[in-house]
Amino acid sequence: MTSPPPTGSGHPGDHVDPGDHVDPGDHVDTGDHLDTGDRFAHLPAPGRPHLSGLRGLVRVGARSVLVYRGDLLLGIASMLVQVTLVMIVWDTVYGDADQVSGVSRNQMISYAILAACFQTIVMPWNFSSIPQRIRQGQIGVDLIRPHGLIATTLARNAGTMLARLPIGAAGVIWALLLGAVLPPPNVGYLLAWLCSTALAVTIALLLNLTVSMVAFWTMEIGGPMMVYRIGSAFFSGALIPLWFMPSWLADILRWLPFQAQTFTPLSIYSGKLAGIDLAVAIGVQASWIVIVIAVLRLVWSRALLRVVVQGG
Repeated sequence: MTSPPPTGSGHPGDHVDPGDHVDPGDHVDTGDHLDTGDRFAHLPAPGRPHLSGLRGLVRVGARSVLVYRGDLLLGIASMLVQVTLVMIVWDTVYGDADQVSGVSRNQMISYAILAACFQTIVMPWNFSSIPQRIRQGQIGVDLIRPHGLIATTLARNAGTMLARLPIGAAGVIWALLLGAVLPPPNVGYLLAWLCSTALAVTIALLLNLTVSMVAFWTMEIGGPMMVYRIGSAFFSGALIPLWFMPSWLADILRWLPFQAQTFTPLSIYSGKLAGIDLAVAIGVQASWIVIVIAVLRLVWSRALLRVVVQGG
């Protein structure tokens, strides 16, 4: 072991070996900043969180919504109005026709109402906590948490979605009371729809998180987030189902992950997919989850290099 330097002799250019003894009075300069490309290399990979505490983070996300009971009640009231308007609009669009492009009036109204309720749950106004954490300067603390930033954010976002379930459920119940939503053709379709919906929620969580990482490159994210929200609603078929789109546009949208988020599960619910087509659709959803995870990891690796934690 080398001899310790005299007290007060350290200066910014000195190198201190980790094995050396340093007296409490010695000053060791850690540098003006920490390069996250090196300092955060020890962090766990996004796919390897400690699962024991994630339930608590889900509760944190849920409480961030449920604590504002007035907003929750207003959201429920708005959902009831939206369901009523959706029913009136599509009933007017069909006019005297019973079917359009092979889709019955009742199928279309059911689809539109369920799509509105689903979008309300999976696309809240603040669908990721990352932009706010960056603005508040708390992202450095999040990076050294044992769960990792990715798992922490996904857990919080999942909690936010769970807390918004009462809003979507209220819309579905109101539609059932109005006789505007048809049940699935049979129990098999119901189970397939539940499976597809679980995959769709996973895709929405991953896409929301990936897009929210734009905050690592720009502090003003209002514009990009608005474009994403509108684009997601249109490309996913939540506003207009792919059945009614031009064939060339529908073919393009089928190559994007958004249609697997809304159009696929609701097509199953409506009975428009069956047999091998149904199995392929669910397989495509699972494939999109793998692809989006890969894209998320790539974006995350680039975003991490943008972080500089000031210290001294």
